[in-house]
Amino acid sequence: MTFEVFRDAWGIPHLRAAGPRELAFAQGRVTAADRAWQLEVERHRAQGTTAAFLGAGEITWDTFARRARLADTARRCFDRLDAETASWVRAYVDGVNDGLPEGAGRAPEFAATGLVAGRWEPWTPLAVWLTTHILFAGFPTKLWREEVAARLGEEWTELFATDGPGTAGSNGWVVSGGRTASGAAIVAGDPHRFIEAPGVYQQIRLACPAYDVVGLAVPGVPGLPHFGHTGHVAWAITNAMADYQDLYRERLRRDPAGDVRALGPDGWRPAAVHTETIEVADADPVEVEVVETDRGPVITGPLPPAAEAGAASGQAAAAAWEAVSLRYLPRVTGELGFGVLGELLAARTVADVDRAVDGWIEPVNVVQAADVEGGLLHRVAGRVPVRDRVNSLRVVPAWEARHAWQDAAAPLPRADVEGHAVMANARGLAAPLGVEFAPAHRAARIDTLLAASTAWTPGAMTSVHTDTDNPSAARLLAAVRATDPAPGHEADAALSPAAARVRERLLAWDRRMEADSTEAGLYAAVRGAVVRRLAGHAVFAPLRERAPYPDVFQPWLALGPRVAYALETLLVTGPVPAAEVARIVREALEEVAAGPEPLAWGATHRLAPWQALADADDAQWPGLAGDHDCVLSTSSVPGYTDRSARSSAARYVWDLADRDASLWVVPFGASGVAGDPHHRDQLPLWLRGDLAPVTTDWNHLSKELPHDDH
Repeated sequence: MTFEVFRDAWGIPHLRAAGPRELAFAQGRVTAADRAWQLEVERHRAQGTTAAFLGAGEITWDTFARRARLADTARRCFDRLDAETASWVRAYVDGVNDGLPEGAGRAPEFAATGLVAGRWEPWTPLAVWLTTHILFAGFPTKLWREEVAARLGEEWTELFATDGPGTAGSNGWVVSGGRTASGAAIVAGDPHRFIEAPGVYQQIRLACPAYDVVGLAVPGVPGLPHFGHTGHVAWAITNAMADYQDLYRERLRRDPAGDVRALGPDGWRPAAVHTETIEVADADPVEVEVVETDRGPVITGPLPPAAEAGAASGQAAAAAWEAVSLRYLPRVTGELGFGVLGELLAARTVADVDRAVDGWIEPVNVVQAADVEGGLLHRVAGRVPVRDRVNSLRVVPAWEARHAWQDAAAPLPRADVEGHAVMANARGLAAPLGVEFAPAHRAARIDTLLAASTAWTPGAMTSVHTDTDNPSAARLLAAVRATDPAPGHEADAALSPAAARVRERLLAWDRRMEADSTEAGLYAAVRGAVVRRLAGHAVFAPLRERAPYPDVFQPWLALGPRVAYALETLLVTGPVPAAEVARIVREALEEVAAGPEPLAWGATHRLAPWQALADADDAQWPGLAGDHDCVLSTSSVPGYTDRSARSSAARYVWDLADRDASLWVVPFGASGVAGDPHHRDQLPLWLRGDLAPVTTDWNHLSKELPHDDH
């Protein structure tokens, strides 16, 4: 296939071809050349084969990927694609396979691990998409609520929800033309994810006679599913925080012949079962039994039996065991929504975007869009099953019919845009579809900032991206203020002089989490001490024991992070009495006062990206401004580490007046190859909060050698 590759000053690929299929091939080939190691890691993660070259530490992921049937689900979804979309995806895969030998030759990780670049199948992009998003909705939180109910008490099941899960952080906003200097709309924001090196988003341009689109691609997936600008219409998303995956407590038994049966609403029914082998580098292979019931694949087990299950199943319970199955939409329906990707590329109006995302499945997103005619869009896209509300909270009994999914999907909310609209994972537009949302802090702060001007420009949007005001500090600061003893009780509760000085410094602090701020570092130190002491309180002792689930789910099941993210709530409600909370805050002030002076925030709040091959020298990673609930959302785990594994995976500003006035940046660079000039050349921009220009004039780009007849 014939296509042309151009690069801008940042090495970002601009691709031009005769048609959509040729362009998909070009996108696949260039992605393989730039990011072969990243692509192959993602392919192996989707197949559950990473332990074969990364070692025993990956067994827990590979086991989950096999049990959850990710690859098999991708095959099913590919088989249900319409012919045009299937051909388009195949062309992308052909390009990947064509470019992998070149890309693997450039990437030193292949030699370091002994990995040989494999071959992508037509369904592999769908498997990569599933793998990237299978944990996105946070279904392991339901396991956590089970533990809270069982160990702490049913009344505390939702105690740690507090509209603050550690997976939130994305921001997005659309400003109508009536509030911009140009009179045309602006769409802007920054998706927050676990930061990976290379980055999870790839800046790219895709041009053919049918369309010409710039945007952020997911390496391994064709098109621009989340963020794009066609010159006529621009779109962007954030996670809607909807709940669309369910966990079922399964009761299983094995017949003398070895067949497995599962107890459902209609009694004992056959379950599909087979065994797979996980190869492990420098270790013996691991056998994994894969079981799937009428609800879905079994992902954990065995578990202690539930009393109601025994009563429901009679004598059969004696020979049975319990486990947890996962029900997720692509496994149930064989649909992933990939037909949307091509439709988005061809969109020219918000009505086109609106129609396209009607076919979206998961993850469930809030979509915003604007076009050059003044059209605006603010809606939820995706599919959420209708079922009992308890399904959204807990692991539910597979044998109770009331927990089955209904045939219809939940209606998807939408809203008009009045001047501007904000999406920041908060409870609001998508509230009927979820349980836990991000706190309202970021959304409210962005709303306030946007309301301050009626003449917004693309360049001015960086002031919103980088805002470091920390509203979530208010409640802890109020608790610090309350340590001032009431008249007549000074002798009983007085702070030491050193702790009193810490208190006064905190109360004078401007709440900004700047990297060079010693007061922000002081606040973080006190907050960490409060979190550790709260988590160590005797009332939470039952939750400190490790939950009986695989390692892949443990980040959702650790008490310390749960306390850290729910701190605002736990300071004013919960099982720790108010007097004990007050004592803990006083002791935290004394602890920090007695120790060395805390460093500036950025000295400890350092970037900590995930890499398939960990870098031996993590001291290279820079310090960051921001915090979890700032608009500049750089998440750590207060009380346990200040390092930030979550932050802006990209920033963008789409200008509908002039696409070349648009701006974007990623944390590292366009190339995934160590040593390449564009491997990390955007990192200084990203750290400063600056953005690179979007350049679309072909005359201002550098053309690579022709790519013909591949």
